Amino acid sequence: MSRRTKPATERPFWRRLWLGVALAGLIWLALLSFFVALVALVPLPRPRVPVATEVFDVRGRLATKLYVQNRIPVDLQTLPPYLPQAVVAIEDARFFRHRGVDPVALVRAAARNLAAGRVVEGGSTITQQLAKNLFLTSERTLRRKFWELVFTVKLERRFTKRELRELYLNQIYLGEGAYGVEVAALRYFGKSARDLTLGEAALLAGIVRSPGNLSPYRHPEAALGRRELVLDRMVELGLVSPDRAALARAEPLRLANAEPPRREHPWFVDLVVRELETRAPEVARSLYAGGFRVYTTMDLDLQRAAEAAVAANLPVGTVDERAVTQPQVALVAIDPRTGHLAAVIGGRDFGESQFNRAVLARRQPGSAFKPFVYAAALEAGHTPAALQTCEPVSFPAGMPGEQYTPRDYVKEGGAPYHYRPFIMRTAIQISDNVVAVRWAAEVGPRRVVELARRFGIESPLDPTLPLALGTSAVTPLELARAFSPLANGGIRVRPLAVLRVEDRQGRVLLEQAPELQPVYDPRLSFIMADLLKSVFWPGGTAAGVARLLDRPAAGKTGTTNELRDAWFVGLTPDLVAAVWVGNDDDRVPVGRTGGGLAAPIWAHFVRQGLRHRPAADWTPPPGVIRVAIDPNTGLLANATSPQLAEVFVAGTQPREVSPILYLGTEERAPWGTPDLPDGVPAPDGATGLGKPGEESEPPPPGGAGHAPGRDREPAVSRRKPLSGRYEPGATGKGRRVA
Repeated sequence: MSRRTKPATERPFWRRLWLGVALAGLIWLALLSFFVALVALVPLPRPRVPVATEVFDVRGRLATKLYVQNRIPVDLQTLPPYLPQAVVAIEDARFFRHRGVDPVALVRAAARNLAAGRVVEGGSTITQQLAKNLFLTSERTLRRKFWELVFTVKLERRFTKRELRELYLNQIYLGEGAYGVEVAALRYFGKSARDLTLGEAALLAGIVRSPGNLSPYRHPEAALGRRELVLDRMVELGLVSPDRAALARAEPLRLANAEPPRREHPWFVDLVVRELETRAPEVARSLYAGGFRVYTTMDLDLQRAAEAAVAANLPVGTVDERAVTQPQVALVAIDPRTGHLAAVIGGRDFGESQFNRAVLARRQPGSAFKPFVYAAALEAGHTPAALQTCEPVSFPAGMPGEQYTPRDYVKEGGAPYHYRPFIMRTAIQISDNVVAVRWAAEVGPRRVVELARRFGIESPLDPTLPLALGTSAVTPLELARAFSPLANGGIRVRPLAVLRVEDRQGRVLLEQAPELQPVYDPRLSFIMADLLKSVFWPGGTAAGVARLLDRPAAGKTGTTNELRDAWFVGLTPDLVAAVWVGNDDDRVPVGRTGGGLAAPIWAHFVRQGLRHRPAADWTPPPGVIRVAIDPNTGLLANATSPQLAEVFVAGTQPREVSPILYLGTEERAPWGTPDLPDGVPAPDGATGLGKPGEESEPPPPGGAGHAPGRDREPAVSRRKPLSGRYEPGATGKGRRVA
């Protein structure tokens, strides 16, 4: 009887089974070897942890922060121990017992998810979350999960548990734009993370799971419920006592500010970014994530005063077809002693439009350009007492035979000319167009262009006579810079927004010092500043804001054709500020003058911004004297003359006494600067014209013809009018000529 043998098919089955097991083992071993090799050989990528850049003002005060992810790193040692404990307790209780991947947590999460029929719990450890957030995206793929495991193991090998915990606390997103526990503590509770109570720490730890759904601002009940869970878990793990947890549960929810964070001082920040793009492009490229410390020239007091002045005085606007509210505004304030930009406003609402009009918008300055004409005339050897007559005059312009005829503003029924001579001060005070053009013709428009260039105007300037009335467009920043030599003794400054930039380790990456260059005689600079004070006198084009001033100041209004642009540039010894108001579409009138619209913004800004600084006046440099003159003739005043204490370079003052004798006390009212140190009283009706000060309209660009006036803000003159003009009589007494 033969022995029974196994079927031939049985042996191949067992062989296939063992072969399969062996093959699977080899594959697993190969994968494990590959994984180990990757862990050993592949370097960790450079962590991409954006850190907020801090921006400080000129006094070292934190002005704002720039960030893609708002983050301020903190050292674990500075935190109360219960804060990291709370995060670990609720997010990864076995953190100190695993090596990056926790099999127990994975099995537990799988069971709970299976029972719920959906994902209700994750099995990722703190290290896995850190690896994903530092080096990977949030895509749900096997490839991403594989690399997450590789980087998790590498992180565990590279760092201690303490270091991993610190990295995690500084990296996690906690809602409301806050990354890391320090920014989250400031955002929710208005305090540093080192000052958090146990209840506040537990609430922050609870937010980690779902920042959008657990924000105490939006879902306070859910946030408090999650806090309870965190505290229970801490008691369960023996991290806090039940009594202490009970006290933490009883803490009321005290939030710092229910308003979402907004970008602060955006127009100045925009200027900082532009400057860094030129001076330190490597910093600019990573400015919002590099954790730099940027020390700027901003003065927070002045910046806030500028924002408040604009908000309070800008007219209620209308929305244009681009959904941008008009009119717009720009303000640039500069310290004329250093070139430090102290405040910048580039529009009425950064959220509507990020176009920075303070540095990018070129608009015609109108009569705000006239000071450069008078500065050029003084430099050419003329004195403040020199006369030019406001009467019809024409100049060759454009094509052969074409004439340019400037004229002053004309109200209905009025005359287009004053038909009388003006000294420089009076012409500036009332902003007479004809006189300004005649001075430009006297010195030559090319000389005016050269001086404006020397002072800091870089925009194209047309060397023709209409330039005297501001027909060449400039930016507010240029105009503020170009007025600075009139406030600082003739020194041109380079506008500066950034003083120093440091990296996270405190290494200096950029440092800038003021750049100052003498460009104008300091004696003439003092004279120009003194002449520009008269715009605030009764009858001056900015007389309406004189009551707001609590310190010596000077300035110039400007308004362009058809009231399209309103300007005011004002100066004190320690601040020059240019204000522009207009519509982005320069074909649309703003409807008001520089004295009525821009000057009030400037006056409120200066009054509020400088309220803690002592009032200072310009100090006369050596070689400057004051002499009492007759403002109607520009000659030395006689016993009957109106008295104007005019300022001259010593040796250039008039030598001849005015031959006109004024009869009647009303004609002998004294003239003088309101804040003269020699006590000369202020003028009463300082124009001497018996009519409001008016600023005239420039001709349209192109030259020929004439146009109606501008800057016609009224100023009441209480002095009895002087009608007609005066000529000396045969007896030496003045006679009035009708």
